[in-house]
Amino acid sequence: MVEIREVLRAWLEGAGLRVVAERAGVDRKTARRYVAAAQEAGLERGAGFEAVDDELIAAVVSAVRPARPNGRGAAWESLLAHEEQISGWVKGEGERRGLSIVKIGELLARQGVQVPYRTLHRFATERCGYRAKDTTVPITDGEPGAELQVDFGYLGYLTDPVDGRRRKVHALIFTAAFSRHMFVWLTYSQTLMAVIAGCQAAWDFFGGVFKVLIPDNLKPVVTDADPVNPRLSQGWLDYAQHAGFATDTARVRSPKDKARVERAVQYVRGNFWDGETFTDLADAQRRVEAWCAQRAGMRIHGTTRARPAEVFGEREAGELLPVPGVYDVPLFREVKVHRDFHVEVARALYSVPGAYLGQQLSARADSELVKLYHRGTLIKTHPRQQPGGRSTDKADLPVEKADYALRDVKALLAKAAGHGQNIGIYAERILDDPLPWTKMRTVYRLLGLVRRYGPDPVETACSRALDLDVVSVTKVASMLERATEDTVPLLPAATAPRASRFARDPGEFASDRTSLATGGTPAASDRTAPATTGTTTVASGRTATLTLIRGGQPVATVEAIELEEER
Repeated sequence: MVEIREVLRAWLEGAGLRVVAERAGVDRKTARRYVAAAQEAGLERGAGFEAVDDELIAAVVSAVRPARPNGRGAAWESLLAHEEQISGWVKGEGERRGLSIVKIGELLARQGVQVPYRTLHRFATERCGYRAKDTTVPITDGEPGAELQVDFGYLGYLTDPVDGRRRKVHALIFTAAFSRHMFVWLTYSQTLMAVIAGCQAAWDFFGGVFKVLIPDNLKPVVTDADPVNPRLSQGWLDYAQHAGFATDTARVRSPKDKARVERAVQYVRGNFWDGETFTDLADAQRRVEAWCAQRAGMRIHGTTRARPAEVFGEREAGELLPVPGVYDVPLFREVKVHRDFHVEVARALYSVPGAYLGQQLSARADSELVKLYHRGTLIKTHPRQQPGGRSTDKADLPVEKADYALRDVKALLAKAAGHGQNIGIYAERILDDPLPWTKMRTVYRLLGLVRRYGPDPVETACSRALDLDVVSVTKVASMLERATEDTVPLLPAATAPRASRFARDPGEFASDRTSLATGGTPAASDRTAPATTGTTTVASGRTATLTLIRGGQPVATVEAIELEEER
């Protein structure tokens, strides 16, 4: 995406396809395909860079799908198997001279290897030593304000007052090719953030941005060093678009490509760093900026025989691009959508719609937002989270799992209430707990009963359970299994209190104890009218008859039981 933006930016500025390809670090044919696809999508050359939005980039990516993700085609891969043989043809053997590229192509064709001439020429030049030359010619300084050469150099050690460690100090040196005016940025690291911080400080020092930067093959800037078609990092291209400059990297082990800054490393180390004492890195940075303006800028340069600061002020300062605003350094990553519907960016998790499970996405994360792209199309935007944090959009998760995964008690209650009023009240009673999410599975079981038996029976069962103040989904499930959810419970009827089993009428205990004690004869009424109570019939006198009654019918009779006098 950043590569396409760079091509379209140069094309909109009026550059030709060759220049566009060189600035973007792509092949001219690739640049032509990008431009043609953008024109088919509605981009006009008179439009500004603002017209290049995410929708246009997505249309270009959809129309032009690179068939060579590694930057090499099938022809180059076929030549790798013949590299040793091609090297022998290029160098020659004995008295035989080296062969031309045309002849080498013919010999390969006889072996069944058909490759384009330009591909074979690049292969022979890059890997087989074809026409290697050691001579050079002086390069002109170019137009004022056009070129700025950049290089990293090691200066020495400095004790960090924060942790007391001795740390390596590197100098990022910027040298204007025309005036030789320089700026030095000191840093402990060689990361992309350190390079961009140095660039921002350099624009403030120079008062503007140079049109072209020529950096060394720094890892944060160049991901794939190549003499013809180097691949720049996405972070660097994004910053170049922000600042408005183009990048022309130097070749590997070719110091002559940036000769203006190459000797400046020894000059900064010997004239500024050696023999000095600094309290910390900030103190060294303040002093090196003053040194660049007063000492290095006001010296008589050995080649130009002029003061760099004066030449810069007179010829270059007015030709620079305006200083850009504050740049939020982004993080670019290729991420995979895992089975939990999230991707990991800088040790934080961000949700993605389920349609992209298992696929690779491109992530761009700055201090505010994290943008996720699939084949050039923006599919999701999240606020940036701290490491260990998580940003989850409920819409990205499956409907049946979203509430439980997010512990959304309110949504769960709303889902229960949607099946019936009493079901909703019953769910509220279940979740009425200091830790409601620990009861969510119980509510899910209640919703499972709704799916199994339907909402009406569960509504009736919940109503009965609420009437009896029973909050138990197990009881509700039992009612539904036995189909008793709409049966009115039989409560015992309210009746008057009955007498106890062994209660006797007081008249039964009325007797003439005196006559019984003296052996007298009981009254006739006592002999002829026996008293009946409960299940027992008692006859007065010395004997009695006992009748056992069950269900109102006599079942047994015992006679001639002697009565004790004291009873």
